Amino acid sequence: MIEILSPTELPRARRSGALVADILQSLRSRAGVGTNLLEIDRWTREMIDGAGAQSCYVDYAPSFGRGPFGHHVCTSVNDAVLHGLPHDYDLADGDLVTLDLAVSLEGVVADSAVSFVVGGSAPQESLDMIAATERALAAGIAAVRPGARVGDLSHAIGTVLGEAGYQVNTEFGGHGVGSTMHQDPHVANTGRPGRGYVLRPGLLLALEPWIMADTADLVTDADGWTLRSATGCRTAHSEHTVAVTEDGAEILTRPTPALP
Repeated sequence: MIEILSPTELPRARRSGALVADILQSLRSRAGVGTNLLEIDRWTREMIDGAGAQSCYVDYAPSFGRGPFGHHVCTSVNDAVLHGLPHDYDLADGDLVTLDLAVSLEGVVADSAVSFVVGGSAPQESLDMIAATERALAAGIAAVRPGARVGDLSHAIGTVLGEAGYQVNTEFGGHGVGSTMHQDPHVANTGRPGRGYVLRPGLLLALEPWIMADTADLVTDADGWTLRSATGCRTAHSEHTVAVTEDGAEILTRPTPALP
C-alpha cells in the first residue's frame, strides 16, 4: 500500500514528526553511562502516553520477528543495528547506541533513528560510522523531489556509504509511512538510478541508511528480534521521515526549536 497525503493532512504529519524527534532528543540527552535500556523504554512510553500518541512497536508482529515486540522503542547497542529489543542492560562508557522510534499521532506515523556514543570514550571508528550514515541520509533526502524515482534515492545513499568503504545490506531499508509504520515503496540503501516508483507530492518516506563496520551479513538474537552484525563489529543507523513536496523534500522529524 502507498498512501499520498493531501495538503490539509500534512500538518498532522508535521506534528507526528516533531513528537518523534523531540522524544529522541530527550532520550539522547538523558541516556548515559549506567542508564538501563528498560529505563529508556519506560521514558519513551511515558512521553508517548503524555502526548496522547500511540507506539507503533508494542503490538508490532511482522513475519520476520518473534512478536509482538512488546516495547516502545528499539534500543540497539554496539554490534546490534536493527530492532534492538530493550532488555536489562546498563550502558557502559563508549557504548554506541541506536534508538529507533516510530509513533502514530492523529492517525499519521513518523519514524526516526539516531546513533550516538555514551560517556567520554568515543572510538573514532564509531564516530566515523555515525557520520557516514548521516551523510548518506542527507544525500538521500537531497535526491527527493517530484518525478524522481526510488532508485535515485537508493543510489545517492549507496554512493556515500560505498565511498566511505562500507558494505551495504539490502534486506532492510527505508520505506513509505502514512497511517501505518511500514508501507511501500521500499527504499534500499543502494541501487540504480532511474528505476522504481516515481515520487509524488504528499508521499511520506522514512529513509534509513545503516551500516556495519566490516560486513553486510546479519544474525538474529535468541530474542527473535535484535539484528546484529555477523562478525560482532559495531554498527550505526540514521533515519528521518520526509514528505515529498512540490519542490523537494521537507524533513518532518526535526526537534521543535527551543524557546529563547
